[in-house]
Amino acid sequence: MSNGRTDTPILFTPLELRAVRLRNRTVVAAMCQYTALDGVVNDWHFAHLSQFATGGFGLIIVEATGVEERGRITHGCCGLWHDGQIAPLKRIVDNLKANGATPAIQLAHAGRKASAQRPWFGDGPLGEADFKRGDRPWEIVAPSALPFGEGWLMPHALSIGEIAAVIDNWVAATRRALAAGFDVLEIHSAHGYLSHSFLSPLSNRRSDKYGGSRDNRMRFTLELTEAVRAAWPDDKPLFCRVSAVDGMAGGWAIEDTVALAKKLKALGVDVMDCSSGGIAAEGKNLLPAPKPGYQVKYAEQVRREVDIKTQTVGLITGPHQAETILQADQADLVALAREALHDPYWPHHAAETLGADPAYEAWPTQYGWWLYRRSLGTFAGRPGGSDAAAAT
Repeated sequence: MSNGRTDTPILFTPLELRAVRLRNRTVVAAMCQYTALDGVVNDWHFAHLSQFATGGFGLIIVEATGVEERGRITHGCCGLWHDGQIAPLKRIVDNLKANGATPAIQLAHAGRKASAQRPWFGDGPLGEADFKRGDRPWEIVAPSALPFGEGWLMPHALSIGEIAAVIDNWVAATRRALAAGFDVLEIHSAHGYLSHSFLSPLSNRRSDKYGGSRDNRMRFTLELTEAVRAAWPDDKPLFCRVSAVDGMAGGWAIEDTVALAKKLKALGVDVMDCSSGGIAAEGKNLLPAPKPGYQVKYAEQVRREVDIKTQTVGLITGPHQAETILQADQADLVALAREALHDPYWPHHAAETLGADPAYEAWPTQYGWWLYRRSLGTFAGRPGGSDAAAAT
């Protein structure tokens, strides 16, 4: 599979996915804000996500969105488990589209990692201080009755009938995402959440058809994907985010991800979004310390061995770094998270660095008109201009 070559940096060439056209290859990864009220997004989410569209990103993925109330990570996580949650998301979607970005949403179920603290309150299991704030725990579910770590809640092991109900809730959330106007949908099957916890032998100790062999452990994710794909229009792409490796002895490994990706491709998944880790509490995995581009190798291997488009993420901060990944056919999309928080205008600044937009044409007109003229030093010469304007 080749990215192709043009005079324009690949980072700023469009990408066609089914009937959806991304304006470039830059992506804002799903980033939880822990700021929703009863699962409903608000003005914070609107401002947070809108800045990335103005900033030039091609694809913007709304944070992990619970398909049922007990599937939230924290009390502050957003959801799509009832129709009242659609309209506030549609407001965001409409704004992203109006500013040239493609809106995506990541549908998720936190499984045994649900009912947790917001990160700034500790990022662990709920405790007395959280109870005093009104954050009470709720029953959590998982493939097996194994807690995420010491001090974490004991999850209820889902029955076969309950598994079917969770998949039905995922399908209902998919239909709500469509009603909100999203063009891309991503299934969250990474970082120790419900779907990932079915995949990994470290968290799945079942002895029925959903446990034991790798094929059985993949069954939940495959059935879920098949059901979601059937509910999601054929002309809209479907992503799947995975932890390509657990990074623990006896855990899920890259060869397992390759096997899974082959089956997901056959079910209609268009892009594998490759991350890693998360199956065990902090300090328990054997993954090396993160360094720039440390997860690119997973996206590259899946892309090469499965012949499927991939998205990579993980300490990708510089435009030359991102362009090199694409030029080397290691991935088709490059996702940023914390770097996007640090610089919401990263794509525009990257285009400057790579010489892809010398006239500031990709910027909003309200900004680009001024910035281009500043680059030419012509502020003072415009009709009605002044030396004061030229100096600013």
